[in-house]
Amino acid sequence: MASDTLFQRITDYAHRADPYPLYAELRESRVARQEDGSYLVGTYHEIEALLHDPRISSDRRNRTVPDETEGGTEGLPPAFIGLDDPEHHRLRGLAMRSFGPPHTPGRIDAMHGEITRIVKDLLTGLRDKDRIDVVDDFAYPLPVTVICRLLGVPIEDEPRFRQWSDAIVAGIAPGPDEDPVERQRAATEARKTMALYLGGLAEKRRDRPSDDMLSAFVGGDSTDGQLTQLEIMTTSVLLLIAGHETTVNLITNGMLTLLRHPDQLARLRSDPSLMPRAVEELLRYEPPVQMLPQRTPLADIEVAGITIPKGVPLILMLAAGNRDPERFHDPDRFDPDRGDNLHLGFGSGIHSCFGAPLARLEAQIALNALLQHLDAPRLTEDPPPYRRSPVLRGPRHLLVERGA
Repeated sequence: MASDTLFQRITDYAHRADPYPLYAELRESRVARQEDGSYLVGTYHEIEALLHDPRISSDRRNRTVPDETEGGTEGLPPAFIGLDDPEHHRLRGLAMRSFGPPHTPGRIDAMHGEITRIVKDLLTGLRDKDRIDVVDDFAYPLPVTVICRLLGVPIEDEPRFRQWSDAIVAGIAPGPDEDPVERQRAATEARKTMALYLGGLAEKRRDRPSDDMLSAFVGGDSTDGQLTQLEIMTTSVLLLIAGHETTVNLITNGMLTLLRHPDQLARLRSDPSLMPRAVEELLRYEPPVQMLPQRTPLADIEVAGITIPKGVPLILMLAAGNRDPERFHDPDRFDPDRGDNLHLGFGSGIHSCFGAPLARLEAQIALNALLQHLDAPRLTEDPPPYRRSPVLRGPRHLLVERGA
């Protein structure tokens, strides 16, 4: 089949449940030019090299045909995930001071007890149910609650973030019967509303600080400067969306994979200490982020013998690289004991996901608790219905029944 329509086929919802044969087709070409002039890269070593190449920009405004919609949101500056160094380095560094090592080394470890309590409360509410939706009943509320607690959002306001998050993610990949302009408008409005809320909450923390990230943002004292009010708003929205959506998919894809491999499920249930390595394999085997569609070459570059022109859209297919047989032995096999598992599940290079430690911790606690909670679990539908987004890929629902 024609490689110049490969991205259309990958993003077609008909292939959402199993895009991996298309990823294998992409790896055969290594690099595939598409009808619209964009280029796909699907092999591990090429993706890894490009993620560390300073000639590759994350700012879509550097494209030959600039995508201005990806800059900011109605007067808000772009989040650092869509910027290049040195501005990316400055903003990411200031955000990291409040999130993890070396400046705040204990923040994520300190969340272990809180995450465990949230998981326990969610599962207690499911105790009398013979059938649960792993997404709606568990995987969706857990990370949004965790990130809200981390930022310092009052408990009574937490439900508002699900509606905002749904609208923002829906703007990434509208369905075939949906108006993309309307979806983008709704996503922009939700992002703006969330940003204004978080900015207002941060302002309240100036006079009444607490032990949360918003307080750290407004009270930070660094030789590198401080985040401005607008930067606090965009950074907080980024943390909430990125920290929530990817973790939902990691937990749900993980549970689906284990249900499809009952021998491994039973093994992990009997020995929870094996879960950290299993989560790493899940990040390789069914990554929550399938691709990075926002890269742009700042100069003509050669990849696998093909010249990719300056300024064209460059799409890095992480999930294809994660199953590259030139990098991973028997890559289509789920193997929780896999060694040398340097997957691309959290990206790589300067834009690697700095929320990775939190996502790993949430997934480990959540999956271990689910396995202990569910007796002889059984999928009611396989494949389950998937979410529309080809970028943030995961089941929209995952119905599981308890065994007799």
